[in-house]
Amino acid sequence: MKNLFLKEMQERGYLNQCTDLEKLTEICDKKPVSGYIGFDCTAKSLHVGSLLQIMILKLMQKHGHRPIVLLGGGTTLIGDPSGKDSTRKILEKKEIKNNIQSIKKVFNKILNTSNKKTAPIYVDNAEWLTKLNYIQFLRDIGSHFTINKMLTFDSVKLRLEREQSLSYMEFNYMILQAYDFYQLFKNKNCVLQIGGSDQWGNIVNGTDLIRRILKKEAYGLTSPLITLASGAKMGKTEKGAIWLNKDQLTAYDYWQFWRNTDDRDVKRFLNFFTEIEVSEINNICENEKNINNLKIILANEATKILHGEIASKKAEQTAKETFEGSGLGEDLPEIKLKLNEISKGINFLDFLSTNKIMTSKSEARRAIANKGLKINNTVVNNQNKIIKLEDFKEKILKISYGKKKHYLIKII
Repeated sequence: MKNLFLKEMQERGYLNQCTDLEKLTEICDKKPVSGYIGFDCTAKSLHVGSLLQIMILKLMQKHGHRPIVLLGGGTTLIGDPSGKDSTRKILEKKEIKNNIQSIKKVFNKILNTSNKKTAPIYVDNAEWLTKLNYIQFLRDIGSHFTINKMLTFDSVKLRLEREQSLSYMEFNYMILQAYDFYQLFKNKNCVLQIGGSDQWGNIVNGTDLIRRILKKEAYGLTSPLITLASGAKMGKTEKGAIWLNKDQLTAYDYWQFWRNTDDRDVKRFLNFFTEIEVSEINNICENEKNINNLKIILANEATKILHGEIASKKAEQTAKETFEGSGLGEDLPEIKLKLNEISKGINFLDFLSTNKIMTSKSEARRAIANKGLKINNTVVNNQNKIIKLEDFKEKILKISYGKKKHYLIKII
């Protein structure tokens, strides 16, 4: 493949399907293009499951193309049924608007906003979807879709096969997404839509709609859905989602997520989630025999992209101090207490469950029985342990659960 953007997409494992790879290659060779990816706004932050798509937008910029970030203020009012077993919770417009403002912060961190030619364009599909005249929309747009074809797409077919409810509202989602592409093609000269492989049917609908109405060619491509070697879903852990916004997940916890990558996923994730050149990744993986060193490289590089180099180095240093047991690790997750809260002592089991260090007191008891809990690197053997003021060193106490979870308790 000659085109450098599509070549690197393929080399990194980003490229899954394309509506017409040969023609898209020709167009990308001739001039920079604009391409878009749509993102749900159902929460205040995206999680790491959306990161692959953001890295593709970043790759577009690297090769001189302009990314369009569609934040679905309109479609979030309905909810994408793709890959879902049930109807999503309906959000109010104000909540969606607040989510959009919060999510934008991540894109402004990861994408280059200083180059005028490749700076991201932000669009909210509420701008056109909330102004539609229903009858006119059915005549002009709905007439180009057949129920027969819509029933063949996975987002619909799988729900029906499992005899799970699919509302008429959700059934319309694919038409609205196709209309998004049509709007962006017409008004932003956007010739490309990118999405996960579960979006293939929706993307093809968009290219078909543009061809039918405007008699012009648009293109779609998908990236593979990421499945971990362990079989778990990307971005989900026993503690919950790995959020991208710093106010929902610290840089240290983010670093630790990458550091704890399954051995079998490390090389793949170096390609997916870092900017290290592919040839250099191949070289590093061939010559570095210690898998833990590769995991540290992954954690450092991935954290640097989202939180910056200083935060990445600080997280690495904190981890080193913590796991060597020689320090408290200043960048660890913190729980703050007032002096009067600790003066009479705090029941250890209550403290663990109240602050969600453990899911329950019974889980904490099991951990103590298995010698899995430590205070200041000393194993806790007493299930009736009371945390007292003298347990703190210079108003700081460290609680460790196993080898990977550590918390600083600070008196303020």
